[in-house]
Amino acid sequence: MKKSFLNPIFFTFFLSISCFFSTMFAESTQDSLLGSARVVFQTNYGDIEFGFYPSVAPQTVEHIYKLVRLGCYNTNHFFRVDKGFVAQVADVAGGRTAPMNEEQRKEAEKTIKGEFSDVKHVRGILSMGRYSDPDSAQSSFSMLLGDAPHLDHEYAIFGKVTKGDETLKKLEELPTRREGIFVMPTERITILSTYYYDTEMETCQQDKSILKRRLAASAVEIERQRMKCFP
Repeated sequence: MKKSFLNPIFFTFFLSISCFFSTMFAESTQDSLLGSARVVFQTNYGDIEFGFYPSVAPQTVEHIYKLVRLGCYNTNHFFRVDKGFVAQVADVAGGRTAPMNEEQRKEAEKTIKGEFSDVKHVRGILSMGRYSDPDSAQSSFSMLLGDAPHLDHEYAIFGKVTKGDETLKKLEELPTRREGIFVMPTERITILSTYYYDTEMETCQQDKSILKRRLAASAVEIERQRMKCFP
């Protein structure tokens, strides 16, 4: 009886196509979870923009977004960059160079209940840092630089990077040193400043601008017809 073997070229092609569609499906699923709020970290290596998953981790999203609005991440830094794994932002209580006011410190010291979900740890995902206690997350979080399925259901995912992958790639190329389990950059990657905006408000502003132009054009046309018909 003859054995049947898959053509190796066909098999490689089939595997590539399967991986491509799996990635597209995962990205589509992630995008559907995004809320309208966006945050931008302006670093000394470029900007990174990210959005939140409010339906996946509502308490975590509320906490991180409040820290951003209070300016807590300004002058903070990425203390860990492990190529192909994570770029991790330091806890703001100890990572900033600027002193914190009372309101900032009060929010920064809060711990958040672990909101674990079925969302997968893939490149671009935002995932909370914590100690061994699953409910010990505060303000440190990681931006995934590759797929890390061993983190699934262990760390709380709360959003994803929406712009700035080129900046993450720059960070991955920086020289590093190892300290215990951590791979750390040899130079400081500073979050110089942060800002936030709402994509729905941006859309509304654009719609208003278009409507104003259309109304102005209509007014001109009405006046032209009036002058033509009622000189």
